Amino acid sequence: MQGEESLQFLGGTEGDSFPLVEINTCETEASEQWDYVLVADQRTQRNPRQAHQQQRFLEELSRKGFHHKKLQDKEKIFFGIRADSRIFNLYRTLLLEPENPAPGMEPATLTPIPATTRIRIVNFILKSKMAAGDTFEDLVKDGVFETSFPLHKREEDLIKKWAQWRNMFHKQPIDEIRDYFGEKVALYFAWLGWYTYMLVPAAVVGVLIFLSGFALFDTSQISKEICEAHDIFMCPRGDHSRKYHRLSDTCTFAKLTHLFDNDGTVLFAIFMAVWATVFLEIWKRQRARVVLHWDLYGWDEDQEEMALQLINCPDYTLQPYQHSYLRSTAILVLSLLMICFLIGMAHVLVVYRVLVTALFSNLPILGEQVTTAVVVTGALVHYVTILIMTKVNKWVALKLCNFEKPRTFSERERKFTIKFFTLQFFVHFSSLIYIAFILGRINGHPGKSVRLAGLWKLEECHLSGCMMDLFVQMAIIMGLKQTLSNCVEYLCPWLAHKCRLRQGRMSQDPELKDWQRNYRLNSVNIFSLFDEFMEMMIQYGFTTIFVAAFPLAPLLSLLSNLVEIRLDAIKMVRLQKRLVPRKAKDIGTWLKVLETIGVLAVIANGMVIAFTSEFIPRMVYKYRYGPCRWGPRPEVDCLTGYVNHSLSLFYTKDFQDPDGIEDLEDVTECRYRDYRNAGDYNFSEQFWVLLAIRLAFLILFEHVALCIKLIAAWLVPDVPQMVKNKVLDEKYQRLLEKLRSSPRSTDV
Repeated sequence: MQGEESLQFLGGTEGDSFPLVEINTCETEASEQWDYVLVADQRTQRNPRQAHQQQRFLEELSRKGFHHKKLQDKEKIFFGIRADSRIFNLYRTLLLEPENPAPGMEPATLTPIPATTRIRIVNFILKSKMAAGDTFEDLVKDGVFETSFPLHKREEDLIKKWAQWRNMFHKQPIDEIRDYFGEKVALYFAWLGWYTYMLVPAAVVGVLIFLSGFALFDTSQISKEICEAHDIFMCPRGDHSRKYHRLSDTCTFAKLTHLFDNDGTVLFAIFMAVWATVFLEIWKRQRARVVLHWDLYGWDEDQEEMALQLINCPDYTLQPYQHSYLRSTAILVLSLLMICFLIGMAHVLVVYRVLVTALFSNLPILGEQVTTAVVVTGALVHYVTILIMTKVNKWVALKLCNFEKPRTFSERERKFTIKFFTLQFFVHFSSLIYIAFILGRINGHPGKSVRLAGLWKLEECHLSGCMMDLFVQMAIIMGLKQTLSNCVEYLCPWLAHKCRLRQGRMSQDPELKDWQRNYRLNSVNIFSLFDEFMEMMIQYGFTTIFVAAFPLAPLLSLLSNLVEIRLDAIKMVRLQKRLVPRKAKDIGTWLKVLETIGVLAVIANGMVIAFTSEFIPRMVYKYRYGPCRWGPRPEVDCLTGYVNHSLSLFYTKDFQDPDGIEDLEDVTECRYRDYRNAGDYNFSEQFWVLLAIRLAFLILFEHVALCIKLIAAWLVPDVPQMVKNKVLDEKYQRLLEKLRSSPRSTDV
């Protein structure tokens, strides 16, 4: 071993440490089991103030019943921390022992405290405010200590069964994960595994819907008419395009659009609404089975937190629930202002696309692909904006939580989750909402275009329709988030860990070497698991909310999750310091987030089908204006003439600036996508009929989908009957035992 080693036991007297109850002191469990390690720099020993603060902190731990062991190398000082068995006996007394233990029961017969519980208790006391008024985090800020962490121990079994890429298609050892990382992490991986499993049918159906478009790739009547429309000229679409285009030039894009904008889109959107409900309902049943297996069905989070407070400080006084209407109003106003700012950021992206369109129009290399270049670069800028605003949103959500003054850590986590997710939702989906429901709908018409600041013409949809823009945006954002994020999420910790391993030599002493190895792992914080949950919630939103425009979203999510599970496992077991275990019996507020996303998905997909896709115009033409309006005609396709019907007529003589348009003398009229009259260019009768039918369809679709969701939720109980009967039987047996042990039981 390098340097000096000393062992100091800082145990106070039993009466001083634990005046709450009388505890029969038993032999220390795992006397050499060090639960935690504190790290300080060697330079603190040359600073009298910092050395005094270190000593005062350790003495405070002494009065709480802790032991510590000091090991050091040339650069760092390591303090191994172990709690006395009396602390865990007190935990047993408060939470684990039955209400009426059998006569003569000895403490030795009690179940040993698991390592996850030991670490959780020690971490709670270490991070609490000390008698001097400061916390461990305050001492870290002052340079007294550098960091603290629980030790990785006996993780080889988890590495072999779970944290390897070759185990990608193996079942996860949830019980072993729980025994090592605690219930909160185990429930995350149980939920993620179930989510990934349920993505299989959604991905299969999505791929079938997408491939069904290939079956009609060359037989679609609409694609045929577009590809053969050599004599139909489309009006110039923007300042970058000052010449006419033949409608037949969009033949390829028209065929591609039909892959995801076909009659199967409606069925797939309804299927995904039902899928989201069934997924959540069956997960609730899975959770109930797991929690019953872990004997946590009746566990109470508030009781656990109060017990830890009493163990830390016997004089702890209960903090009652409080509510301030003034504070809540202020938080609501501040949240709305932040949401308005995020919506403003979406408008900035709109301005970017308009300005870039004008800039790219001067680049001959792009030619006719200016719109495609704008869409792609816009998606990239949106992705970068997401990365930046995620950090801003986290800071804002934390400040709002601090202002709200939550009662406990659990309550603080719930409030933070709601605020952070709300802000993240607007960051991720505001651009998609703009493309789906606003892009190309406020541009005016040829000859009278709406311009930004009177200079730049607003961006229009792709030649083949706005569904193509939405599809490209979804594909780029999901592709970047799934691939780049996963690569960064793995490569950054892996490279950082490799660099740390090369810093300094490891000690020859096995114990100090193990502490050094743990110290050189990547740091974790209270947001480590939270960030994983948030990443999955956003992915779930992309998978469901605009799935009507991107049926391949479940497939991308499935492939990503297969990697994500092993990536997270490898990070947690091999690349990061050990997470502090936390007890839980569900995934908490995240379940409400999932339910909210499910409702938003029904609304958004209904609006996409009604207002963005061509489904409603096709159906209206088919049964009101087309050749089949009086009945079926087998000899003719019912959509014959739809393309000509869906394009409005514009006379080129009505252009305000005809000089800049090429080949004006050869073209007297052009077409554009809209429903307007040819003379005055006001909205035509078809426009208002379509609008009424779109709104009626939206209302009908949402009510049908929501009713199906409610019926599915009713048909699938949250808790299996087996679990209910098991809990009922335990209550019955407990009452029978009390009845038999009652002094009056013989008289009954």
